[in-house]
Amino acid sequence: MHKGEPTAREIAEGKLYETMGLSEEEYAKVCHALGREPNYVETGIFSVMWSEHCSYKNSKRVLRLFPTTGARVLQGPGEGAGIVDIGDGQAVVFKIESHNHPSAVAPFDGAATGVGGIVRDVFSMGARPVALLNSLRFGPLSDERVRELLTEAIKGMAAYGRGIDVSTVGGEVLFDEAYRGNPLVNAMCVGVLEHKHIQQGVAAGVGNPVIYLGPSTGRDGIHGATFASEELADDTDAEQPVVPKGDPFMEKRVMEACLELIAQGIVEGIQDMGAAGLTSSSAEMAAKAGNGIELDLDQVPQRENDMSAYELMLSESQERMLIVVAAGREDDVRAVADKWGVPMAVVGRVTDDECLRLRHRGKEVCDVPVRALVDEAPEYTRAAREPDDYAQNGVREAGATLQTDDVGAALRQVLQSPNAASKRVVYEQFVASVAGASPVENSCGCADTDVAYRGNGAEVCDQAPTDSVHADVVVGPGANAGVVQITGTKKALAMTTDGNGRYVYLDPYTGGAIAVAEAARNVVCSGAEPLAVTDNLNYGNPEKPDIYWQLEQSVRGISDACRSLETPVVSGNVSLYNETGGKAIYPTPVIGMVGLIDDVAHTTTHAFKQAGDVLVLLGETYAELGGSVWQHVREGEPSGRPPRLDLARERAVQQATLAMIRAGHVQAAHDLSEGGLAVALCEACFAGGYGADVILQTELSATDVLFSESQSRVLLAVNEAQLDDVQKIAKVHGASCAVIGKVTVAGTPLQIAVNDNVVVREDVSELKHVWEGTLACQLSRSSTN
Repeated sequence: MHKGEPTAREIAEGKLYETMGLSEEEYAKVCHALGREPNYVETGIFSVMWSEHCSYKNSKRVLRLFPTTGARVLQGPGEGAGIVDIGDGQAVVFKIESHNHPSAVAPFDGAATGVGGIVRDVFSMGARPVALLNSLRFGPLSDERVRELLTEAIKGMAAYGRGIDVSTVGGEVLFDEAYRGNPLVNAMCVGVLEHKHIQQGVAAGVGNPVIYLGPSTGRDGIHGATFASEELADDTDAEQPVVPKGDPFMEKRVMEACLELIAQGIVEGIQDMGAAGLTSSSAEMAAKAGNGIELDLDQVPQRENDMSAYELMLSESQERMLIVVAAGREDDVRAVADKWGVPMAVVGRVTDDECLRLRHRGKEVCDVPVRALVDEAPEYTRAAREPDDYAQNGVREAGATLQTDDVGAALRQVLQSPNAASKRVVYEQFVASVAGASPVENSCGCADTDVAYRGNGAEVCDQAPTDSVHADVVVGPGANAGVVQITGTKKALAMTTDGNGRYVYLDPYTGGAIAVAEAARNVVCSGAEPLAVTDNLNYGNPEKPDIYWQLEQSVRGISDACRSLETPVVSGNVSLYNETGGKAIYPTPVIGMVGLIDDVAHTTTHAFKQAGDVLVLLGETYAELGGSVWQHVREGEPSGRPPRLDLARERAVQQATLAMIRAGHVQAAHDLSEGGLAVALCEACFAGGYGADVILQTELSATDVLFSESQSRVLLAVNEAQLDDVQKIAKVHGASCAVIGKVTVAGTPLQIAVNDNVVVREDVSELKHVWEGTLACQLSRSSTN
């Protein structure tokens, strides 16, 4: 045993296990599973594997509500990422994950390594990553610390994405007091592959070597999984695990090496060393295969002196993979690793005893059944109680205090609010150059047109295996959804992230369902058929009955929406204990969705394309301002109920929209969400450079009809000659369809009349200036103060 480590008796008597995150009852269960008291290394291993972050012990029962199968699903939850068939022997691979707590402590490194981790989840499945997205929540930008967190987190995500040469094509950024102490940083990665290259994280084949691939292991991130399973301390300077630093240039090399090994058919099983590092990857791979793993920790590459077995197993150093290959293929792996400049070591073998056995400095320091670690983790059903403020919100009609006679002024207020304003200042950073990444002369025989990067003094070739699937960006950030085209085909993929914590706070069931509906609507408005969902569930402490009720109810809403829209959940992540000083964030489920565009020619954006096009509104508008951007601008806090959602109506509107697009009738399509019809009209005018003349006949007030966030609505611009066809398609699908105006020539105003009364007549360029300048102005305070 490493000098200084307590004995099993000292661990038990001093209740050291509690400092590692195990309760007294859980420690007793560990002792029962082993038939003895665990030593220091074993206690640490159980503590991370039984943390919420790794075991989902507080959420597993609720997660079983999700629909996870479908005709196109090739791999559902349980592996690194979900896989969905897109035809022609190809598939899309995707997943979303959080890095909330690390980003609150060290925003640049926390956000950057969040990107690195989700990318590894995707290429560990055999897929080439082709796109990144994100979903971010921060406190008010008036707070200097919030501005610093946001700025550094964006820099970290952008730097990592550029360093591995994977484009960020979409995302969302929202601001609210509820996230001041606990920001949310969720990252999503999408990849593509041939079916024949699909991998799983299994330790297959007794006697096969277990190979460590990637940079050496340090002391960073130890107990990171436990840290992510606790509330944040009020004092951000309190003792926390060291947040690992990422190296995207090393990740690029590791990725290419792994994809080449997979293309050569060498890999029997592969998994990244993410949360809990070498512990989770080895134990989970063994458990899924029904085998065991024996590791010699002296063979693990180490960058620091005198590392203990505890440190080696719990480190979360980045860019590391664990691979199982057929016996005798070690030299083949070494040749590929050497080609890409990636450290590689044989660190163990697959066994038949279903145990995780560790040797260190000639002694056995761990002998634990892998099923006890992975399959027998505690599973809790927490008490659920409807919070008092839920009932209170239900009796308040949001709207009475939100009416205004000056709709033009209200529109400007909404456009310059951080949640409706342009996010260009954010997403432009994802396409900016990364310091330290510069083209270098190739030395590996690549064509001159290939790209090489230098990171930490090493050269990296960007030449991929010849049968690797690639994709090119068609539509980037700022649209309904990002779109990438599968190289060499007409197919394209549309992808988005969506969620509204204010809605979920007001009504968890409806808010959860709306997140799915909005994501699907964004994908459809881009010309794609929605395929499947990945979810990131961000909540407070589940041990509090009101928080657990929010989690349970919103998962039910998500599940029902996924069934109705035929978008199964194929992967995801749960992030609980998002609280600071006992104050929880809004319950914030984020939905990542991917859709298939059969012909890239059907790709549609929200920008108006030509003057004279007729504006059509699909769906119906109600007086629904609860949780809206306008309510946030006017009152700050959400109240009332969120917009209602009729899933049958939602499905009808989406099917009608997609049929119109595929028939070639739609020039522009934009879903109505935050900011309602007024903001959707503005964004379409801004993107295309046109004006619009809108006439609305309604029983609603001007405030309600323009700023209501009623669901199941889509704004279309169609050629006047095709209007009859559009109306016929809407009727076939049972979708409400109303002509509300026309696109006007560039330089003309946005004019909106409600019941023959002109309530908005604004210069488009001036509105755009307000919309685009707000976030940049607020963020610039951090550099001028």
